Amino acid sequence: MRVLGLISGTSHDGIDSAVVDWSMEDGVLAGVVEHTGERPYDHELRARIVAALPPNPIDMAEVCRLDTLIGQAFADAAEAGGPADLICSHGQTLYHWVEDGTVRGTLQLGQPAWIAERTGVPVVSDLRTRDVSAGGQGAPLVSFFDLLLLAGLPGHSGALNLGGIANLTVRELGIAYDTGPASALMDAAVSAATGMPYDEDGRLAAAGRVHEELLRDLLAEPYYRALPPKTTGKELFHPGYLARIASPYGPALPDLLATLTALTAETVAAEIRRHRLDTVIVSGGGVRNPVLVGMLRERAGRARIVPSDEFGVPSDAKEAIAFSLFGWMTAHGLPATVPGCTGATGPRVLGSITPGRGPLTLPEPLREAPDRMRLDAVPARGAEIVHDTFTGITPA
Repeated sequence: MRVLGLISGTSHDGIDSAVVDWSMEDGVLAGVVEHTGERPYDHELRARIVAALPPNPIDMAEVCRLDTLIGQAFADAAEAGGPADLICSHGQTLYHWVEDGTVRGTLQLGQPAWIAERTGVPVVSDLRTRDVSAGGQGAPLVSFFDLLLLAGLPGHSGALNLGGIANLTVRELGIAYDTGPASALMDAAVSAATGMPYDEDGRLAAAGRVHEELLRDLLAEPYYRALPPKTTGKELFHPGYLARIASPYGPALPDLLATLTALTAETVAAEIRRHRLDTVIVSGGGVRNPVLVGMLRERAGRARIVPSDEFGVPSDAKEAIAFSLFGWMTAHGLPATVPGCTGATGPRVLGSITPGRGPLTLPEPLREAPDRMRLDAVPARGAEIVHDTFTGITPA
């Protein structure tokens, strides 16, 4: 089954896509990555998304408009992604409702009917809500994929995604959680000062110096001391949050960005050190920021920081590939969550299905999940990558 995965993350800069042809034989799930791509939001839509993010006020008329416009943008991305038997769309997170560490609800916009109507293909969507309704955080869902990716690696290992928010999966404990901001605060600072969406290649941060007093104030955020499972987003780490803490110091933009880069590196590295990880597979847009990656390597202790590309998973497309997997799991009636990672009461089959043009026809449900995964992409070292499927971890 060829499944197109679509996602726009907390950087809300565009839509990542991946077409993976999945097949299973003798308990082995094989995936051939046939396409990956990124389709930026047009300037006006991205500006409207930014204006709708907390703590900005928004009315229901704009929610309706955004649900439609984002759905149409996802339909555009789906058309460009090539033929598929099923589409799995994450949509765009606009709000993640957290109170006292408990997720009460989560909202992803991007009406899937626009995708189904445009392509004629069934669409799996609204994946996070089912985990939240079972008492989970609804994130990081990608932990299910991460544990497949990490299986079989020697030593203690983890998978790190550096998007707007950073999240870490720890194989030995079978846990996953958001560590805090990755690019969210850096992007907010650049946008406010220059109108540009991000600090390309970390050039501004490279020209600055870390403001140690400001860094100490930023590190005092209580979220960093909360225990997992935990998730966060731009409902906490937004431009107003940054302005409140940084304004008294009045740092120049390069110094502010150097400090925010150090904040991300230190909050992530503290968790890597705490779990005594030997290998961390890193993905997401932050991989393209050499200043961030350099600071992370300096602070991560003994851990080896390895881009996911070296494991056959393009770092910019890992989450889209993961959502392709989730779509395949849902179509076959299989849960795609790990309760130890999200905090849910049990694993759940994710999402709702919007039919395509014809009658909705799904494969026969599978009684058992695959026990291994083989992913054929274009690894940096030219070899096929084979990973054991995660079937359960006993905490160390």
